[in-house]
Amino acid sequence: MINSEQRQLVHKFLLLDLAVKSLQVDYLKTEQFKLKNVFLPLMDSLLKDLRNECFNLKRQLAQQKIRIVGWTKIDEYFSDVKIATAGDDVDLRYAQQALKTKVEQLINNYINEKLNL
Repeated sequence: MINSEQRQLVHKFLLLDLAVKSLQVDYLKTEQFKLKNVFLPLMDSLLKDLRNECFNLKRQLAQQKIRIVGWTKIDEYFSDVKIATAGDDVDLRYAQQALKTKVEQLINNYINEKLNL
């Protein structure tokens, strides 16, 4: 069983992990831009920051004996995330659109911090 603080850490880790994966896919497309010399350094810096935070959260979760076992797509709207803990496994259900929105907000916040907006 996980408590609310651990659940928040898991949620933040999932968002960071999804943000990194999404940016890695977009990075390949960005390499085709005419102004790639402008966008690629920003994306490199953003990816570095997100990976570092994701790594730190994963280590924090591992110290508490919590790990993400896998994703299961339920349908076009929902996915389940299986989380292994020292006690037992927990399934959390997420709405895919809500995850997408939260990941976009997370990336926007990081960009705004980078640009000091």
